[in-house]
Amino acid sequence: MTELTVIEPNVTISKRAKPKFKKPSNFAVILHNDNYTAMDFVVWLLIKVFNKTEDLAQSIMKEVHTKGIGVAGVYHFEIAEQKATEAQIAAKQNEFPLQVSVEEVGA
Repeated sequence: MTELTVIEPNVTISKRAKPKFKKPSNFAVILHNDNYTAMDFVVWLLIKVFNKTEDLAQSIMKEVHTKGIGVAGVYHFEIAEQKATEAQIAAKQNEFPLQVSVEEVGA
């Protein structure tokens, strides 16, 4: 029978610092004002796609109308992209040119 020799490496194992993970960024879904999209449609969109209350939807719609843009919601990237896509599809289906963008917040 052959004898097995185990050679241990000359390595010092040190405690490593816990890896630091970057917290995922949040992204705002922005609605842009135009002269054609009906205000009632924007309110409907905010309620159905972004789950806003009637009062909050009215407030956001007024902000879009007066300031030119308004934040429909803040989400993780994939959700923000999905909500923006749903909003654009709904606008197109209802023949409105509503523009929706996604922007990183708190970078």
